[in-house]
Amino acid sequence: MSHNAELIAVGTELLLGNIANTDAQMLSKGLSALGINVFYHTVVGDNPERLKAAVALAKTRADIIITTGGLGPTCDDLTKNVLAECFGKKLVYDEESAARIRAYFDRLHTSRPMTENNLQQAYLPEGCTILSNDWGTAPGCAFEADGVHVIMLPGPPSECAPMFEHRAAPYLRSLSDGTIASRTLRIFGMGESSVEARLRDRMNAMRNPTLAPYAKTGEVELRITAKADTLGEAQALITPVEKELCAMFGPLVYGADVESLEQVVAMHLKLKGLTLGCAESCTGGLVAKRMTDLPGASAVFKGGIVSYTNEVKQGVLGVPRELLQEYGAVSEQVAAAMARGARKVLGCDLALAVTGVAGPDPDDRGNPVGLVYVALAAPDGVRVRTLHQGMGRERIRITSASHAFDMARRWLTGLPDGE
Repeated sequence: MSHNAELIAVGTELLLGNIANTDAQMLSKGLSALGINVFYHTVVGDNPERLKAAVALAKTRADIIITTGGLGPTCDDLTKNVLAECFGKKLVYDEESAARIRAYFDRLHTSRPMTENNLQQAYLPEGCTILSNDWGTAPGCAFEADGVHVIMLPGPPSECAPMFEHRAAPYLRSLSDGTIASRTLRIFGMGESSVEARLRDRMNAMRNPTLAPYAKTGEVELRITAKADTLGEAQALITPVEKELCAMFGPLVYGADVESLEQVVAMHLKLKGLTLGCAESCTGGLVAKRMTDLPGASAVFKGGIVSYTNEVKQGVLGVPRELLQEYGAVSEQVAAAMARGARKVLGCDLALAVTGVAGPDPDDRGNPVGLVYVALAAPDGVRVRTLHQGMGRERIRITSASHAFDMARRWLTGLPDGE
């Protein structure tokens, strides 16, 4: 049976824009991986009547309602009370949950005694499945009533994410009469509309498995989802589709079930025993940041130089003054010289360099916004990729850094370079 879910985030601070609703993004991705459709996101303030109205509407269009927030100890934490009323359930005191709350304060708040209002969190809808919270105080819960499955999760992302993964997801899997498996292919070098155009007829004809594209900045995810009696059978349904897509998009597919281009680059660097460094101008250290965000990056990443001015390009990287004067900082020649200089200065096997115009205005030589040169210096020479990108300073920086990683990825895997 296919399930449809609606997410209801409770909290006036969300409506005021004080915090972003990152829970909804996390939950939508997690539910998609479980094969559960999410058709609506609702945000409602800390108001019981408006929350009742939101729940009443959700009951007409979803068979799973997941709420986030409003489970705390203060007077505006009203989610449990309202949801219990909407579904005709009493709230009953759960001693085990109360004991867990006391233990939490004993363990983490020894200098501050627990106030009694915290025990409000131990009142839960009668007959519910209690979702214990090992990451905070407020337990979640799940129950079925009026033909709808209701799941309540705490709002703080540091609690909501593990609660979904370790408590709610197993509960949701139990609703299915089979097993759902998914595989995500990552594509770099083709836009979502072009990918979708090539796959539209194929996707419309698919029933099991299904295929769905998801756009990211400069990238596309293709998620294959299959359902079968067993995990092995579901994966067997996915395999031929994965092979077909890899054949169709070729070197544009940079990985399956991987997080990022830089993760793939780091993996191949480790396998080959090589190191990487970088010199950046318009990306301002983004290549280095993305590498150092990876756990264990120190094993393969030597460092980065932000050569934002010509003085640094010349004085640190050794870019010849004549090149800067003749071609300008935004040029193929200077990008190549930056990469060679970074490889020498940092003592790395591979060096990436980025120089370009991120905007908002053209540079002093009239180079347009979005013109970027990305270079890779390797033991067998230097190659340069020329990019002509659309407007948007942050997008230009992100995609330029991704192109740099793509160049390294292609060299490391023996693929020809391509824009």
